[in-house]
Amino acid sequence: MSFVSIIVPCYNEQATIRLLLTSIYSQTYPRESMEVIIADGRSTDQTLNEIAAFQRDHPELQVAVVDNPKRIIPAGLNRAIQSARGDFIVRLDGHSVPNPDYVTRCVQALQERHGDNVGGVWEIKPRNQTWQARSVAVAASHRLGVGDAHYRVGKRPQKVDTVPFGAFSRTIIDRIGPFDESLLTNEDYEFNARLRQAGGVVWLDPEIRTVYFPPDSILALARQYWRYGFWKARMLRRYPETIRWRQALPPTFVLSLILLGLVGIWLPLAWWMLLIQLGIYMLALFISGIKAWIQNNDAALLLGLPLSIATMHINWGAAFLWSLVRRQK
Repeated sequence: MSFVSIIVPCYNEQATIRLLLTSIYSQTYPRESMEVIIADGRSTDQTLNEIAAFQRDHPELQVAVVDNPKRIIPAGLNRAIQSARGDFIVRLDGHSVPNPDYVTRCVQALQERHGDNVGGVWEIKPRNQTWQARSVAVAASHRLGVGDAHYRVGKRPQKVDTVPFGAFSRTIIDRIGPFDESLLTNEDYEFNARLRQAGGVVWLDPEIRTVYFPPDSILALARQYWRYGFWKARMLRRYPETIRWRQALPPTFVLSLILLGLVGIWLPLAWWMLLIQLGIYMLALFISGIKAWIQNNDAALLLGLPLSIATMHINWGAAFLWSLVRRQK
């Protein structure tokens, strides 16, 4: 039985870290063949106390905490990998809850050589039952919000450009190097870009599933997507060939709003074009809100879903453009 190291970058996850550890404890993969290494970015809440309590209650599962002084995800992943003893590495997050067969399916896919990095599909659920949390959760798996991102909407096994979290042999690190610590986010996409350039395969199996908890407010979603857009542009400077249409649309949309608004100062027709574009966009959002309201029997989605999707598009696109024009340090 191959030994598996489950690595978890973590910062201030007191609300969900116990859920993650409990789900790992309940895996069908043998506990004696697993270890959990949590790279904590010096949490300021009760995360470490929650981990310590779990360790006391479940000593039969090996759980270790390593320090992540840089307090960024790629550094945490690298610190955890340095301490890992497993033949296979399975990456999870502090706000995820994998299905009971998650590790078993990941190891099976790797052993059957479907891919060099394998992952599955997110089942996105709200962190709580506020209208904003419910709206963000629906938006995070809506095609208008995320396009063709297979790990959010995928239905069949296939080669993909990236997977959430990911499971891989530790020999991959020797082959392509560790996670890039110059990127504050998008480190997984960059890692998979290097893997594919080296001839490796990134494989998605929709039977590999994990619950993922997105931000619980529109403001937190805006901050998250600003980070995503900013660091995606930085990553694409190195790998321009990896851009996908879903990634190009938000900055193109935001740029068109800016240009039409400016050109309209001299050419009023541009303002009419801007109004038409915004009208079509708002109509699409409104129709999506109505459908989500009916499908989920949740009236809050009539406003919450359009607001969440617009927040994702505009913040991602604006941050992407800002990253392109801002001088890189």
